[in-house]
Amino acid sequence: MFTQIAGIVLLAVMFIVATALPINMGALALVAAFIIGLLSHLPAKDIFAGFPGDLFVTLVGITYLFAIAQNNGTVDWLVQKAVWLVRGRVVVMPWVMFFVAATLTAVGAVSPAAVAIIAPIALRFADKYGISPLLMGLMVIHGAQGGGFSPISIYGGITNQIVQRAGLQRNDLALFLASFFFNLFIAVLIFIYLGRHRKSHSTRADAETQAHAEVDKEHQKNKLNLHRSLTLVGLIALALGSLVFELNVGLVAISVAVLLALLAPTAQKKALDQVSWSTILLVTGVVTYIAVLQRIGAVDLAGNRVSHLGAPLLGALLLCYIGGVVSAFASSIAVLGATIPLAVPFLLQGQVHPVGVVAAIAISSTIVDVSPFSTNGALVVAGAHGVDKDRFYRQMLMYSAAVVTVGPLLTWLVLIVPRWL
Repeated sequence: MFTQIAGIVLLAVMFIVATALPINMGALALVAAFIIGLLSHLPAKDIFAGFPGDLFVTLVGITYLFAIAQNNGTVDWLVQKAVWLVRGRVVVMPWVMFFVAATLTAVGAVSPAAVAIIAPIALRFADKYGISPLLMGLMVIHGAQGGGFSPISIYGGITNQIVQRAGLQRNDLALFLASFFFNLFIAVLIFIYLGRHRKSHSTRADAETQAHAEVDKEHQKNKLNLHRSLTLVGLIALALGSLVFELNVGLVAISVAVLLALLAPTAQKKALDQVSWSTILLVTGVVTYIAVLQRIGAVDLAGNRVSHLGAPLLGALLLCYIGGVVSAFASSIAVLGATIPLAVPFLLQGQVHPVGVVAAIAISSTIVDVSPFSTNGALVVAGAHGVDKDRFYRQMLMYSAAVVTVGPLLTWLVLIVPRWL
């Protein structure tokens, strides 16, 4: 009992330390796994038995492929093509940014990477053409989160493999659609509320004429060359291979990435350095630690405590809020890796539907990334132009507080309660 409780307490300590200090939580988790292993008399092979090799390959493959797509200009081409398709219509641009960000994360970009690429473009456009920067920034973040749980994405891959390892019912498409439509719904509300504050009709017309001319100019400069065409084919092959033929996402992604690298070895030699190694360390470290906790019975202990609340719905709501509150200050990926396994013991009892609970926890743990304390929120605050930064920061903080307060409750009401009734 002592080591089980110590393991859970150490997990909480890791979240606090990783939030307060610039230390990778994955590294902390590996050290914690070693400490708990010693206390539990586990040999090193048992500690490493929980290392997620399949997840490691998935993360490396997807981020490697995305780095290649970014280096050869495929990502820039996709963004500019999307802008060109709407012919520079100012009123439509927040939605362009939403769907472009969603597409990037859906095909494998880490959410902060997608926001880092799209937010500067979106916020400069907002400043130039009189669009609310708060509206534009939030549309980018919710777009990135909306596409984040596709079966070939980072979040989706992590969550689906955690569910599969736990022996729970898995529905990749339901998870993806739940996240997408939830974020889309929030984006509609934001657009309706913040989109009311626009320039006069004549000013908007002038802005759209100017935007149209600039978009055409950029479109003429940025053409689809051989490397970009092959990268697009590779992304399509990844989607078809994993979704239609049910091939391993990681192995397909790294195969496509290596093939593209072989076709242009000099141009892609820096891509491997751009792989999100810190994210990979974070995820694999946390998952390894959770596996140690499962081996010593700590996860069952925590899950049974939730089950013994006597109200499965209340337990599910509690986990949604834990995921949301912690993720507002810590890494969403780490929270997903730690929170979902806590739900396993009471989900296996069959009192609540596992697909709905997993989706609710996943969404609750990621929609709060609008917080200025998170990477996505910080990127938007830093990239805002022509605004009072202190006021803009407060606006982001107020919005994130509302999301943390209401978001988990809404996911619970929409995804869990109906299946209970």
